[in-house]
Amino acid sequence: MKVPLDRLNEPQREAVQTLQGPILILAGAGTGKTRVITVRIAYMIAHGIEPARILGVTFTNKAAREMLERVQGLLQWPRSVPRRKRPLLCTFHSWCVRILREYGERLGYRRDFVIYDESDQLGVIRRLLSQYYTQETLPKPEVFLGWLSAIRNGADWIVDRMEKRWRSLLEDLQKKYTEALRACNAMDFDDLLCNTLKLFQNHPDVLDQCRQRWQHVMVDEYQDTNPLQFQLVRLLCEEHRNLCVVGDDDQSIYGWRGAAVRNILDFEKYFPEAKVIKLEQNYRSVNSILRASNALIRNNPNRREKQLWSARGEGQPVRVIEYKDEEAEAKAIAAKIHAAHTLDRKRLSSFAILYRTNSQSRPLEAALRRAGLRYRVVGGQSFFDRREVRDFMAFLRVALNPDDDISLLRIVNVPPRGLSSKTIQKLMAEATARGCSVFQAMKSEEVRGEFLRRIASRIEAFVAMLEHWQAALEQRDPEKSIGMHLEEWAERWMQEIGYFEELVRAEKDPETGENRVLNVKELIQSMDREYGSEDPREALAEYVADLSLESEIADEEDWEGEAVTLITLHSAKGLEFPHVFIVGVEEGILPHARSKEEETLEEERRLLYVGMTRAMQTLELSYCRGRRKHGRIVPAHPSRFLQELPEEGIHHEKGGQGSQTVSSDRSRQWFEAIRGAIRTK
Repeated sequence: MKVPLDRLNEPQREAVQTLQGPILILAGAGTGKTRVITVRIAYMIAHGIEPARILGVTFTNKAAREMLERVQGLLQWPRSVPRRKRPLLCTFHSWCVRILREYGERLGYRRDFVIYDESDQLGVIRRLLSQYYTQETLPKPEVFLGWLSAIRNGADWIVDRMEKRWRSLLEDLQKKYTEALRACNAMDFDDLLCNTLKLFQNHPDVLDQCRQRWQHVMVDEYQDTNPLQFQLVRLLCEEHRNLCVVGDDDQSIYGWRGAAVRNILDFEKYFPEAKVIKLEQNYRSVNSILRASNALIRNNPNRREKQLWSARGEGQPVRVIEYKDEEAEAKAIAAKIHAAHTLDRKRLSSFAILYRTNSQSRPLEAALRRAGLRYRVVGGQSFFDRREVRDFMAFLRVALNPDDDISLLRIVNVPPRGLSSKTIQKLMAEATARGCSVFQAMKSEEVRGEFLRRIASRIEAFVAMLEHWQAALEQRDPEKSIGMHLEEWAERWMQEIGYFEELVRAEKDPETGENRVLNVKELIQSMDREYGSEDPREALAEYVADLSLESEIADEEDWEGEAVTLITLHSAKGLEFPHVFIVGVEEGILPHARSKEEETLEEERRLLYVGMTRAMQTLELSYCRGRRKHGRIVPAHPSRFLQELPEEGIHHEKGGQGSQTVSSDRSRQWFEAIRGAIRTK
């Protein structure tokens, strides 16, 4: 069987035809990496290498399945080919499970060991933590689980960043956690890697058998491997040396979860005879985008030199646009998409808006909704589906109508008030028996008398808290300038009940918790901006109604699968879109405020590079002069990364007012389209 190579360029062909010894394929963004991997596997089989001797490792089951399907298509294999006669294409964890099923008894595990998912792991952690202190004095089990996972995957720096009081506890917990899983004949996902490495290190015969079985090894996305995965691959290939790794150090953006860019930078240190092949012809983007991307990433000192180029022509200039604030930024982008969709008939799915953190999506979602444009949020929930947003809306609904059982039951134990599910169920039963709402049952002294004194006092405290904040809302009189404005009322309520503190405490990643707080504060800050002059109850009722409509509008019509993509820069890796907007390219956002302290500036630059190289035809980067924080606009500054872009092929604008290059009729069309896109209620 002959595998066609005519669609490959010269470096790709060289990578496919190099079958012996170590090889590092530096595959720049959009250079046909997947095609090279699959053609190379098919080429090996066509040239006499037994399929079962080939191991291909990647990071997702989806990628592994797609690779196998492509290989089968190239070789014209029927689907009936037995599994034992195929190459093994799988994830690291799947590969380790195969080894441990066969050899795990060497480590004291039975062959029928179970694999614990996150829910199982948290159950073990909770049980172990109960032996130390009361749960109120400790970080949440999710936090400890995150620490344990990071350490076992080689991210030892996590210990240096945690509070000293938890370090000895974590060390003891790690030992007991391991013992607890072993007692259940269970492994978690980290154990799969750790225990396979133990087998290789402590049982040479097992390692030798694996080396004989898999004599040609390929690793995809090598820049994303962590220290454990690197050691597994190095030991497996140390003798036969037939290791092919494919990756791009410029796209290494997962250092926060243990990925080590040094694995790809130091490849020749462990395999000095390695052949290095660069794939630099980009099949995705026009040259204006590639020129800007090349100039940006060249500022990283620790990288392998690559120069992406394309045969797709120069294309339109990359636009760098300054806006007044994030609201203006969002409205302008929505207007541009609306105009391009309605006037130029461009598909909504051809547009993507990229951002550094999920919290940046709120004004974008609101602007797209108002413009009547369907969107989908990838790599994160829709803003209006996030737990903290739904919690906040429930608080407001209960303030207006405490007899709203659905909303009340959502927040009755938020933050935790010691009301167990058993207590809530009993309250619901009492309300049903009396034909009243749960809140009315809670107010009843007769009902509270059915509970233990400490539980009754907690119920009474919840009722008193809610009635206090209802009264505080009623005391507001805008005409006499007395009482609290809606914004102050809501923020003080959330602050005094400890809701903001609970959002941070509940997350293992402090940044995630802080983002949840910012999401709520963003909603609070919009209350007086848009509804501040009305009667307090009427203003709040209008605000809640508007939020409810915004959270439901996207599902009202059948949009035939067409939608603008909203996505974080991390989640965008591996994807491509004809038209890309990257928002919030500002100091403190991109690069992130903590990048200097955590020495991750190079990774932040790589993150922007990944975002820029998602664009096929047009690319727009934007920043704001000011950004709303704590109810007021504070100055924002353009990212240092923007200063690293070349002069050639970059078009700078302010406020979206670019050069006038369209006819008067066309201008009038655009004006009408934009005015429709940013209509207000």
